[in-house]
This record gives sequence, C-alpha cells and structure tokens, in this order.
Amino acid sequence: MSDTPWLTIVGLGEDGPDGLPPASLAALKNAEIIMGAARHIALLPPLDAELVTWPVPYAKGVAQLMALRGRRVVALASGDPFWHGAGSTLTQELAPSEWRALPAAGSMSLAAARLGWPLERTRCFGLHAAPFAKLRSALYPGAQIFVTLRDGPAVAALAAWLEGAGFGATTVHILEALGGPRERCRRCTAADVPTDVQHPVVVGLEVAGDGLVMPLASGRPDGLFEHDGQITKRPVRALTLSALAPRPGEHLWDIGGGSGSIALEWLMSAPNMTADAIEMSAERAERITRNAARFGLPLTVTTGVAPEALEGLRLPDAVFIGGGISAEMLDYLWEALPQGTRLVANGVTLEAEALLTHWHAAKAGTLQRIEISESQPLGRKRGWKASYPIIQWSVTL
Repeated sequence: MSDTPWLTIVGLGEDGPDGLPPASLAALKNAEIIMGAARHIALLPPLDAELVTWPVPYAKGVAQLMALRGRRVVALASGDPFWHGAGSTLTQELAPSEWRALPAAGSMSLAAARLGWPLERTRCFGLHAAPFAKLRSALYPGAQIFVTLRDGPAVAALAAWLEGAGFGATTVHILEALGGPRERCRRCTAADVPTDVQHPVVVGLEVAGDGLVMPLASGRPDGLFEHDGQITKRPVRALTLSALAPRPGEHLWDIGGGSGSIALEWLMSAPNMTADAIEMSAERAERITRNAARFGLPLTVTTGVAPEALEGLRLPDAVFIGGGISAEMLDYLWEALPQGTRLVANGVTLEAEALLTHWHAAKAGTLQRIEISESQPLGRKRGWKASYPIIQWSVTL
C-alpha cells in the first residue's frame, strides 16, 4: 500500500465544488470511488470516479466504506466533518496513516458570518438526533445560540418547546442552505415561525423571555426535580456534590437514586460526564428517567437492589450512597472498586450512623454531621425547625 492515505474525507458545502479549495478538487478528480449522501452526490460536477450513494442505515455505509480499503476513496461530508459530522465516526475505524480530512466552511462558521456573532461567545448545539432539552442550561435572556436541526419542520417544534419553557419572546433567525444558491435567511419570533423551512437549516436564537434560568452552582432548587419526597434536599445536595468532587469525563454510581437529583447535578457539572442511577423502586426509576429527559441528560437508570444491581455496570470514578446503605453493600464496594474511587455515603437513621462511624474508624476518610434548620412560623412569630441530622462519610478507596 502507498504511503498516501487511501481515504480522503472532503467537506462539501451547499455551493458544491465552487466553494472547494484546490486540494479538495484534486482529491475528487483523482478518486476511484466517491461515497456520499444523495444531496452531496447531486452537487458534484461530472467526474470519472464511481459514485456511491451512502446507504441507510448509516452504519451499513461505514462497513461498505471500510471494504474499499486500499483504493483511492473520497467520503463526502457536510462542511466541517468533525463538528457533529461523519469525520469522527469514520476515523475511529482507521489508523492515522489511512486517512486525511479536507474541511470546508462549517455551518456554524457560515451562520456566524451571516449574523456577525462571535463564535467564542456563542453556544453551538447539534440537535439532529438529540432532544431540545439539551438547550435547557444555556437559556437565559441575552444568550446567543446556534442550533442545527434534523429538518425544516423541526424549527417549528423547537419554537414550540421554547414557548413551553417560557422563552417564547426569543428572536429566531432561520438560516437555510447556507452558502448555496438556495440560501435564505429570515428573522421571526418563536411565536410566528414559518412552516416552509428547507433543509439543511441552522437556527440562531437571541434568547428572551421569563422562563426559569438554570443556576450554575450545585444545589439547584428542589422544585426542578419531580419527586415524591425522596430527594436529597438542596443544601445537603450541594455539600454532597462538593464531597463527590466531580471532575471532567468522570462516571458516577448513584445508589438509591430517589429522584436522581445527585446524578443529574453530577451530569450538569460538565458536558462529558456520565452516570448510572440505581433505584429499587420501579416507580421512582421511571421518575428519575423523566427528570433526566427534562434536562436532556444522558443518565442510565437501573431498576434493582444494590449490590446485586451493580453487577456488569461500568466501573465508576465516584460513588454516592443515598439510600439502603448496609455492611454488605460497603463490603461489596470495597472489594469491587479500584483504588482511588471516591465514596460518599449519607445516612439519617441511628443504624446508618453506627455503621458509618464503624467504617470511618476502620477506613478513615471524613465523617461529618450536617444539621440544618429552617425558619418556620411559630404562632404569630417565627422559630427554627430542625431537619433530621445527616451523617456523611466521604473516603477515597
């Protein structure tokens, strides 16, 4: 095989070959086979290469492409292949020496060029196959957001979701077929989005409205989470997240999930966090799933009793035990988890206090008693109403 990569990934815009640099044009001219979506193939000029339309489902096309290894192949992608594009999917199958990529102007760059928005201050989301709820934490008055969507009708669906979230006053910029002869840019509000939107489409949002703005600090309001009273309350949740000390890219086990609030706030701490919530009640497990969907967070929920329900789960970087703590569970965790895993356990009963005190004496770590009182009416005046004290043990295995 030659030292030249057999696969070239060419980013193609709506203007077709007119917008391509010489290197991309040369790759198309010299290719034996060109694979791409039907709309990309349609943009090409007459070429000597064999043209192959990418099949459905998408994974079938990846296998078909890999079978061409050793020939001169071009795979067409939209604009920048590595922004929610095919680039990362294709290259993970290949050695670095097997491929090269020649990007064109991506949809975000083109949208920024039309509206004059600085990309370093504009949140960008690819929601082709993701829920609108992923926008939740980015919504606040004055925010500027770019969103790519799966098709034209999705723009009206996004507008309806914004209205439901209290941001119906948002200015919506509908940017269609950017860079090509079909390009059209329109401005409206979420309340009057047109229905004749053509694909591909980028939406620019200038957020306005009186919807709830998500706090950035851990210990979000309890009312954000659907629950039946089984929830780690806001002040204790803030202290618990601080003890868990989430770091980018880490994985959490939330044992005894309740409402899922600990796992969900863990996921809110950085874009690349993951978590498993383990809950013995099927009803509560469904509630946790709804809470995760409300915020568009990738929480995996397992219905079952720990430690048995932990078998087969991805090993965590941190573990929170919020309910059902037992010596059996702690024994299992100490044996099953790798050294360096962080463990935080909260208990409210005398039995849990005795257990955690014993384990703290044996394994060290930090043991603290959290007592919180809240002002409540007391006749015509006010007094302090104390909550049950929480015993919290945190330790690194």
